[in-house]
Amino acid sequence: MFKKITLPFIKVFLPFIASVALAQIEKAPNRAEGEYANRTIIRGVTLINSTGAPPIGPIDIVIEKNKIAQIKQVGYPGVPIDPKSRPKLNEGDKELDCTGMYLMPGFIDMHGHIGGKQQGTPAEYVFKLWLGHGITTIRDPSAGNGLDWTLDQKRRSEKNEITAPRIKAYTAFGMGSDKAITTPEEARQWVRDNAAKGADGIKFFGAEPAVFRAALEENKKIGLRSACHHAQLEVARMNVLATAKAGLTSMEHWYGLPEALFDERTLQNYPADYNYSNEQNRFEEAGKLWKQSAEPGSAKWNQVMDELLKIDFTLDPTFNIYEANRDLMMARRAEWHDDYTLPAVWRFYGPSRISHGSYWLNWGTEQEVAWKENYQIWMRFVNEYKNKGGRVTTGSDSGFIYQLYGFAYIRELELLREAGFHPLEVIRAATIKGAEALGMADQIGSVEVGKLADFVITEENPLANLKTLYGTGAIKVNDKNEVTRVGGVKYTVKDGVIYDAKKLLSDVRKMVSDAKTKENFEITQPGIPQKRASKVQGAEKN
Repeated sequence: MFKKITLPFIKVFLPFIASVALAQIEKAPNRAEGEYANRTIIRGVTLINSTGAPPIGPIDIVIEKNKIAQIKQVGYPGVPIDPKSRPKLNEGDKELDCTGMYLMPGFIDMHGHIGGKQQGTPAEYVFKLWLGHGITTIRDPSAGNGLDWTLDQKRRSEKNEITAPRIKAYTAFGMGSDKAITTPEEARQWVRDNAAKGADGIKFFGAEPAVFRAALEENKKIGLRSACHHAQLEVARMNVLATAKAGLTSMEHWYGLPEALFDERTLQNYPADYNYSNEQNRFEEAGKLWKQSAEPGSAKWNQVMDELLKIDFTLDPTFNIYEANRDLMMARRAEWHDDYTLPAVWRFYGPSRISHGSYWLNWGTEQEVAWKENYQIWMRFVNEYKNKGGRVTTGSDSGFIYQLYGFAYIRELELLREAGFHPLEVIRAATIKGAEALGMADQIGSVEVGKLADFVITEENPLANLKTLYGTGAIKVNDKNEVTRVGGVKYTVKDGVIYDAKKLLSDVRKMVSDAKTKENFEITQPGIPQKRASKVQGAEKN
């Protein structure tokens, strides 16, 4: 989520993106807090895979170094397991008893910004929230801390020198250039240079059509992938269908899709006093956009969908990042904010005319109703696209609009369920579909022999209740009529390294607690951050 984007963004903000030090946050400390062994056996899980297979167990999984070496069914539900049927534990091996637990492939967040200086989020905070929710791979769209910074964290994560997910770096188009990109040849040269620097792909916001097409064609020729937030400043010239035909491999959010579906207009119905730089305008009117597009099920609707399917195009909807638009109070007072949201992040979320995604200047019932109607149409398109064989992935875009790293990703899973996905289809979108979109399906995304050992292990069955994946767990009344908390990820395994997910989240809670103590901070009113009243008379509120 970035403000003032596309080609004007490249021209106006070039000094900013060239001086990436302004955006950089504190890197993750050089330590790995997971456990690793040359050979590890995970015992007794029920496997929830992403291949379309139903759950099966009990299963033992053997990891040799960082790869899956064996997957073995070792018994039947309700029947004691014969030890002779299990893979043998050798001297020096690690054994992880997960009897009765559930194991899935590691989650992939296709829209994972590694925080920003404006939000005040150290990388360790962001990484631990992700890993604490089972996210083992992220795509950083736009590499907002600078490509060199992101690639450094990527390399250290690959070596497991830091506690962090696997990182794929998609550079914002134009980043690092000392001048505006205004010609097709300049675009092609930037794309070649970007690949040479080690980027995994490109994040676009839009551009002049000839420049945009040249960049997409060159990127595809090189063999890299791409994503686009089709910003309103350029979407009228190149919507999703146009960019997909030019070589774009995935879209973010929903911008550009309703515009491709227009059949009784060519432009969004902007009011006369609309100003894109006023985010209250921008997001309020965006909530009315889907109703301006073709009727669901119409010839135009099906034509656009079929063309995107033919291209093998990827939708990464990020439903969660706009959910505050349909229920601001719910998003603002989500229970995890008290313990897991840093004071600096909370301040960034609050109403502001400057901070992106903080446009709560006059948000009310009418805006929320419009957005609820928006979601109904948007979700129908995404669900139908999936049903026709289209690729839908899972991304969160956390750090904006009251959406917090890790927690927002689990909320995205719930929203895919609301859209009509079966729980197994939700897990598939969160794993193998993301791996396919990244070009990594031969390495991650499913639990299969030869692939990297990336797993999410839980004590509760997520297919029965996705809320049990939240770090705060889910409320449940036990047989003694006691209200308890159940769930949360038990272990996250990334590249063969086993992390205690609850310990990672405990570390985050301490970071937040320490920051609040240091700043004398508490949330005294919903959405309005203030400092704790000081014992010193006359102390000012923040």
